[in-house]
Parts: sequence; C-alpha cells; structure tokens
Amino acid sequence: MIGKLTGKIDAIGERHLVIDVGGVGYEVQASARALRNLKVGETASLTIDTHVREDAIRLYGFASEIERTWFRALQNVQGVGAKVALGVLSVLSPHDLANAIALGDAAVVGQAPGVGKKIAQRITAELKDKAPALSVAGMASDSAQAGTTEGQGGQVPEGFAAAEAISALSNLGYQPAHASQAVASACKALGPEADTAALIRRGLKELAR
Repeated sequence: MIGKLTGKIDAIGERHLVIDVGGVGYEVQASARALRNLKVGETASLTIDTHVREDAIRLYGFASEIERTWFRALQNVQGVGAKVALGVLSVLSPHDLANAIALGDAAVVGQAPGVGKKIAQRITAELKDKAPALSVAGMASDSAQAGTTEGQGGQVPEGFAAAEAISALSNLGYQPAHASQAVASACKALGPEADTAALIRRGLKELAR
C-alpha cells in the first residue's frame, strides 16, 4: 500500500493531480481545498489513502495525517463514500469539521456537495462521540511537523492547538465529548489564532457553566 508520495506536481485537474515521483506519474484524487494549495512544478508531499478494487486502484491525497483520518472516519457513516468524504473536506478543514460535529451543527456539514440534510445529520450524530479522538489523531506526526515549522518561524498546523486543548481537558477528567464541545465553543469565540493555553482557559469556563 502507498502511504505517502513526495514529488513534483505535473498537472492539476478539477478533482485530481498528477505527481511525478522518480519519473513515475501517480494520479491522485484530492479535495478542492488541497488542490488550491498546490502549484504545477512545485515539489509536494502528500499523505495517501490507497483504495484497491477488482477493477482499479485509486489514490487519495491529503495535506496531513489528520485530514486522512477524517476522510476514513467519514466513510464509516452510512451513505458516505470517498466522493462525498472528499466533498466534505473540500468545504471544511478538519478543524472546522470537528467543531461543527462537536456543536451538532448539521447545517455547516450540509454545505458540502453531495451532502443532503439527512446525511449531514447522520455525520454529526454518528461521529460526535468519535470527534475528540479524531481531533487528537495524528497529533504525534503533526506535532513533529509543528516543531520543524516553528523552528523555521512558521505557523502551527491548523487545528493543532485545538487538538492539544481537547487532550488536556480530557486528561483533567472531563468526558472527551464534553471537552471537544467546550473547545469548539472556545475556538468559535476566540478565533483561529487562539493558542492552546487560551483554548484551555476558555474551555474550562465553558465546562463550568
């Protein structure tokens, strides 16, 4: 199975890209959000989810491990296949998706192409208890990436502070689902630039209500 590809972007289509790895061009399906951040001729590294069927092998590419984790989790919901899962991740980042699920906001999830009202409600209901674990999933790899990025004066990967805050509140004894909802409310109130400490403080206030 292919789990990661690093190479030069040869072409970008509406729903896919071609990445040249050692002279071999791999066609990879990706979300619109991921494709917007790529440019032909540049070198990129993608986390890959490989789907093997009798008639085809399909590769799905993601900018991070946590995005691939959500892609897999979404497909566990009845009525959600790879196409719909990519559609959701085209509209919502993993961080925004986790917030929407924690707050039970099916309307936000329903903005994705191919997601009707019933499927949106099913996603928010079935993944609500799993959202905290999914938010923290991939933190080890993302944390290593964050350390490298911070050392270069960059930004912490999106959703990393929220995932850390959820983990911290869970370690304090709060139920993961409650911690996730509190951090989602904190993110909504403080904005995307809030750091882990600020989210924890605000999350504690939310849990005290």
